[in-house]
Amino acid sequence: MIEARQLRKTYRDVHALDGFDLTVEPGRVCALLGPNGAGKTTAVRVLTTLTRPDAGHATVGGFDVATRPRDVRRLIGLAGQHAAVDDDLTGRENLLILGLMLHLGRRAARRRADELLERFGLAHARNRLVKTWSGGMRRRLDLIAAFLVEPELLVLDEPTTGLDPRSRREIWDTVAASPATVLLTTQYLEEADRLADQVVIIDAGRVVAEGSPDALKDALGARVDVEVADPSDLDAAARVLGRWATGKTEVTDAIVTASVPANTVTLPDVVRALDAGGVRVDDVRVRRPTLDEVFLDRTNRTEQPDEKTAA
Repeated sequence: MIEARQLRKTYRDVHALDGFDLTVEPGRVCALLGPNGAGKTTAVRVLTTLTRPDAGHATVGGFDVATRPRDVRRLIGLAGQHAAVDDDLTGRENLLILGLMLHLGRRAARRRADELLERFGLAHARNRLVKTWSGGMRRRLDLIAAFLVEPELLVLDEPTTGLDPRSRREIWDTVAASPATVLLTTQYLEEADRLADQVVIIDAGRVVAEGSPDALKDALGARVDVEVADPSDLDAAARVLGRWATGKTEVTDAIVTASVPANTVTLPDVVRALDAGGVRVDDVRVRRPTLDEVFLDRTNRTEQPDEKTAA
């Protein structure tokens, strides 16, 4: 569905995209993650034909984004970071007007609006002015507007930013119910972990990690956390974990954390080694790393240019 190779885009002195590659197969949910200024928004703008790349090549549904933009747009449903609905219209009227703009015809637009409102749990509010809706309901209306003409690719740019947890979960359910291929940018790693089949981490305009959430976590290895009973044992606990650690151990308050190769260390192994070393502990955990930890490991930069300013 998406094929991008060596995309480059520069704004003045900022390299927003610097050899960006992406492949997304049909039917998948791909989460595009990265720090502020990493190039996410620019990548989305190129793939949705809103910005032309300076170099490289990209296709959506087999159509070149630079030479066949109209064909690309016919395949795409796009929802930006802010709900683009009219507060002074009802939910049904918003969808009906958009359906007419998309040349569905009045009868087909009305039928499609009612179908989508029912499918996504907004039928009870269809005839209320949107300004009386909650933020989560308005955001969901904005998302389902992208389904009026069934898109082959649904592009969501930070769809749940600023929403409360309940509204976020409603949006997640809406995305999960979509039959389309989904390209999602998000600042919430939990969101990517829950929704995505494919996670792509971008930094400084290029891809630095790619794979399923589970594969990326396994590649980072397991995490061992040891909470010592006496802070004087922190150094001894760090030396014990150093036997398996793939890098430097981390010490925070009374907890020592180390990354170890996946499936190489068990909890009993760690407990026995700590006991043999005379380390008194309150808690020991061997766990899979979170997607947040993968993100921080792969995007270890201290300062980012402002992507929105660059874009």
